[in-house]
Amino acid sequence: MTINSPKIPATGKRAIFLDRDGVLNDVVDRGEDFFVQGKKVRWTAPFNYNEFRFKPGIVEVLEALGERGWLRILVTNQPDITYGTMPPEEHEKIMAEVKNLPLDDIYVCIHGRNDGCLCKKPLPGMLLTAAEKWGIHLPSSYMVGDTKSDLEAARAAGTRSIIISDGRNNDLASDWRAEELAAILDIIGE
Repeated sequence: MTINSPKIPATGKRAIFLDRDGVLNDVVDRGEDFFVQGKKVRWTAPFNYNEFRFKPGIVEVLEALGERGWLRILVTNQPDITYGTMPPEEHEKIMAEVKNLPLDDIYVCIHGRNDGCLCKKPLPGMLLTAAEKWGIHLPSSYMVGDTKSDLEAARAAGTRSIIISDGRNNDLASDWRAEELAAILDIIGE
């Protein structure tokens, strides 16, 4: 996906941009000595369908957002396909489940951290592309994530940020913090 100076509206629709892993589904604890492409990582996306678990109440929260008039847009980095830790057929099984959720659009970046992709968070490419497509007013919108790259993408796109607290991200500063996804309904209001 490439970005060509998107035309972002001064007014428009409101959106909730949602990360996938750690927000809609659980992340997987790989232990203290796990490495991906030479980088030590403890918590990862599920690498196969058997590891994939939606967090409780996800469908109800997404439905409530839609009823309130919010666009619900998934923006997720999935470099494990490129890194070889997730077979493409496992990614397809997981995404088949995700596509059953009440989402208005889905953006997936499979590039690795050294590929120079403009879509890969922390860069705002997926959010900007969605804003152009849907006529989204970014300052009235929110990015809901669980990592530093989610927060940086929100700042770069000009959206407000909500972090889903999970003990791994207590040191990250966002506009709002929620213990679970359902709490964003109180943060964003009607």
